[in-house]
Amino acid sequence: MSQNTHRVVFQPSGRQGDVAEGTTLLEAARQLGVDVDSICGGRQTCGKCKVIVQSGRFDKLGITSSLDHVTPAGDDEARYFARHLPPDCSSQTAALRLSCAARVVGDVLVTVPPESSRRKQVVRKDAGDRPITIDPILRQVFVEVEPNVLGGRKGDWERLQEALRREWGLADLRIDIHVLRRLTPALKAGKQGITVVVWNDREVIDVRAGFRDALYGLAADVGSTTIVAHLCDLRTGAVLATESTMNPQVTFGEDLMSRVSYAMMHDDGLGKMQAAVIGALNALATRAAASAGIAADDIYEAVLVGNTVMHHILLGLDPTELGAAPFTLATHAPVDVKARDLGLRLHPAANVHLPALEAGHVGADNVAVLIAEAPDQQDDMMLVIDVGTNAEILLGNREGVWSCSSPTGPAFEGAQITHGQRAAPGAIERVRIDHTTGRPRFKVIGNDLWSDEQPAASIKATGICGSGIIEVVAELFMAGLLGADGAFRDHESVRRASGIGPTNGLSPLTSHLRFNGRKGEYVLATADQTLSGREIVVTQDDVRNVQLAKAALYAGCKLLMRRRGVSRVDKIVLAGAFGNYIDPLHAMVLGMFPDCDLSKVVAVGNAAGDGARIALLNKARRAESAHVARNVHYIETAIDPHFQEEFVNAMHLPNRADPFPHLQAIGVLPAQVCSSEEDARSKRRRERRERSAASSEVGS
Repeated sequence: MSQNTHRVVFQPSGRQGDVAEGTTLLEAARQLGVDVDSICGGRQTCGKCKVIVQSGRFDKLGITSSLDHVTPAGDDEARYFARHLPPDCSSQTAALRLSCAARVVGDVLVTVPPESSRRKQVVRKDAGDRPITIDPILRQVFVEVEPNVLGGRKGDWERLQEALRREWGLADLRIDIHVLRRLTPALKAGKQGITVVVWNDREVIDVRAGFRDALYGLAADVGSTTIVAHLCDLRTGAVLATESTMNPQVTFGEDLMSRVSYAMMHDDGLGKMQAAVIGALNALATRAAASAGIAADDIYEAVLVGNTVMHHILLGLDPTELGAAPFTLATHAPVDVKARDLGLRLHPAANVHLPALEAGHVGADNVAVLIAEAPDQQDDMMLVIDVGTNAEILLGNREGVWSCSSPTGPAFEGAQITHGQRAAPGAIERVRIDHTTGRPRFKVIGNDLWSDEQPAASIKATGICGSGIIEVVAELFMAGLLGADGAFRDHESVRRASGIGPTNGLSPLTSHLRFNGRKGEYVLATADQTLSGREIVVTQDDVRNVQLAKAALYAGCKLLMRRRGVSRVDKIVLAGAFGNYIDPLHAMVLGMFPDCDLSKVVAVGNAAGDGARIALLNKARRAESAHVARNVHYIETAIDPHFQEEFVNAMHLPNRADPFPHLQAIGVLPAQVCSSEEDARSKRRRERRERSAASSEVGS
């Protein structure tokens, strides 16, 4: 085998590395710690290891990927796909490969679809339990239409209009062309009695023979990383099914600007990304409908929310103007479009509603959070943070609401972390570190026991997900193993900073904290505790990536507080799937958001998805959302003169300039941080006294 090596990148995990030429994609996945299923032992018979080989230039990754960069399919692989792919999918077989058969002969980008993952992605975005007044934009009514008579001059549609006006007071209606084609057969089958679905008292979008009492809608949160769809009964508001998937656009870039760049640099880039997200939504709608025992064409209405880039790509609008100042939107206003015009396989006449956008980098998902959490209806000063690859932040109360976005990047979701991964069984999600010995204990998803409560071989840890990343960095800081600057402390520095003698129990640290030159790393899981048989470590670069992400988030919060003219907040709401699993104490120790009474920091789950449901189920709140979006005061962080200052201060743990009295009160900050903050306050008091004395002297 040649000793040449090639770069292999796996999405959506983001894992990448150089592998020897001739290595199968399945072997490469295992070398890089990527989860790909296989039960036939590479015999090309089970099909569990299917992957998609991407083609094109991916500048952010620095590679050009091509179908020619893996060996062509052999007879066994061709026979497998001939047996298992539907005839109309034959065109996909070139990109769809069995990873146990395809061997690397060049740089390649590979997407692992959800069904090929041995440990399925856990997308924790269930619908919240919120009181919603049910008053959807759709009406379903039964009417009996007068039959035609010889010599009559009115068609079926005109006589249906008369019946709707007479029995239901519905006038000035139009009818969708697809429905007009079904009207005569429906009247005949129903013996002139039909059930009619009317959208917004303006348009007839369905007719069915006889009496029918079934009305369904779909609310979806189209995130840059995950997509979650809720199928709802529009008569009762009940969530009948929730389905989720990874956003397949991650192949074209993990963050929003990467996707904007992809659209700019590839003539077919926008089309590819739109097709990917529409395909994902169709799959979710089909699965949700099947789970509820209905057909996808029984879905009459959809509300889709997402950030501005997701919004534009979904509609097929060029997003390139969002990549640079002045960040121009194609439209700020709400959009209503036929599902069929987007390629969504719902009812042929179904309407798709996308709420208004706030500004260049704050989209309909933040508007959905706004109508779900309603800070504009509160007396308390509320800070709402939707944590994600691109965090959206709201601050305000009845007197006004301010908003901004902050580019936190994908570190909180496992990317850019050495052993980071998305939330899936086996991922470390909870961490505690003994402050005396430095020994860790942790929990993995799918296992209720802590690591020190079970045999090492039973743990089978696979990596670290977002909540685990936050907790391990915060715990390292609280244990004194990280300094406020985020640098690992050598053993002697830890001992001196802690003010304890060399025999006071720190010696076991040598088995978990180690240095390669000046760079330290911490062993979180030993080899016998992992599925791969290799250690799971937290490196200095991992800590720095977490610092960059949390500093961007904190700086966004502080900019809003500056503009609003407040020095503290009364309540902090963590929204989004990730926010639901963040431990508030560890997040505040890390400095992800400003100081607050911890009892007032709450997680509300997928507020954007809940806001989409509210807009689906209540037409008044839908209309209100457009008004609210226009009244929010938007701050553009990219050009705010104070952003860099706040960002630099927030790189420190928890912050170089801002005090955290609630953390100090419960004694979780390292002693040197508390003392340095006290020194800083004393210095500020001394400077104020000196300025006051100087002013008095000048006055006299």
